[in-house]
Amino acid sequence: MRRSLVLAGVLLCAALSSACGRTPAAEQPLTFWTFGREGEAIVKLLPDFERAHPDIHVKVQQLPLTAAHQKLLTAFAGGSTPDMTQLGNTWLPEMVALHALQPLQARVDRSTVIEPDDYFASIWATNVIDGTLYGVPWYVDTRLLFYRKDLLKSAGFDAPPRDWAEWRRMLAALSDLQRHTYGVLLPTNEYEQLMSLALQQPDPLLRDGGRYGNFRSAGFKRALAFYVDTFRLHEAPAITNVEAGNPWLEFGRGVYAFYLSGPWNIGEFRSRLSAAQQDDWATAPLPGPEGPGAAVAGGSSLVIFRNSPHQQAAWTLIEYLSQPAVQQRFYDLLGDMPPRRASWTGGALRDDPKARAFRDQLERVKPTPPVPEWERIANEMQLVAAQAIAGQLTIDQAATEIDRRTDLILEKRRWVLDHPQPSAEGRR
Repeated sequence: MRRSLVLAGVLLCAALSSACGRTPAAEQPLTFWTFGREGEAIVKLLPDFERAHPDIHVKVQQLPLTAAHQKLLTAFAGGSTPDMTQLGNTWLPEMVALHALQPLQARVDRSTVIEPDDYFASIWATNVIDGTLYGVPWYVDTRLLFYRKDLLKSAGFDAPPRDWAEWRRMLAALSDLQRHTYGVLLPTNEYEQLMSLALQQPDPLLRDGGRYGNFRSAGFKRALAFYVDTFRLHEAPAITNVEAGNPWLEFGRGVYAFYLSGPWNIGEFRSRLSAAQQDDWATAPLPGPEGPGAAVAGGSSLVIFRNSPHQQAAWTLIEYLSQPAVQQRFYDLLGDMPPRRASWTGGALRDDPKARAFRDQLERVKPTPPVPEWERIANEMQLVAAQAIAGQLTIDQAATEIDRRTDLILEKRRWVLDHPQPSAEGRR
């Protein structure tokens, strides 16, 4: 009889875990990983969310950006991923390749909050891999021109450049203004600037379904030549961002008239330049080869991990963070720009002349190739471009070398694509 009672107690404990010291999934916190400064802002948005959803408690873990990628991979390998995370759109293909993320299209289809047509099209597209949606854009990032209006006027120009030819004329005139003045700052260890010029071309950066590099294309060589010529003509200094020191100070001193950078620098220039200089600078969309140009469709999205026991709660939080009013508050807290057009119609963004160029540029952004290896490829592209800047390689030689390095990086991808494995369901 005693043994029967013990066995019954064990069975009852298994059925009612809360009675035996274990917290049921419904009472466990929703774990949300954030990277960098986003975690500081999100904790200020959560009180309103938890008041509206008292059954959901969110536990935010802030990771340093430098350690985030390795932390994600380690968590996946150890089966200890959070319920949800923010994910840079160049990292998303890697997590998809690992089958770590939950597809979201069915939830979007049922949602009364998230409206795909309201999102900037190319930003939304970065979350679609092989026809399947895995993330919802949270904030956007792209590069455009910060420029000195007063220096342009001194050089004889009343408006920012509209195409490459006009930009080249401006760079030449600005570099002739006075000694120690350059037209533009393009740090030689940052790939975003060259990549932006390359995305303005009709030729894709990879070919054959992302199996091989396409850097020997006419379009990329045209972008590389324009980029390298800017240094060869002494319109940009051949220095890294470390050697550039304080770019805000140098911009304010007039050492550079143009600076290719992202939205976070709106706040930096406002805080670092004097009050007397605030009317001297502005932002403008990137010029393209023959008119307004494309830029990189960067940013971060919200994703749910497949093994999360709180997928519905995670989705509820994603919907909350996707509301235009909440995205406006997020911008006010951090300066991260929203991916929805509706979020730009109110709040500080609507009347900010410095942000207006970003709103324009976001209609003309392009995603980078959706392969897990892209960041490695982009780094190699920039290393070779630096050799061309130094005069060690011609444009043709540099393009050939970038293709060679890219093809080596993509060797494993080609093998996997050419030897498809049955899915887990198919092996059962």
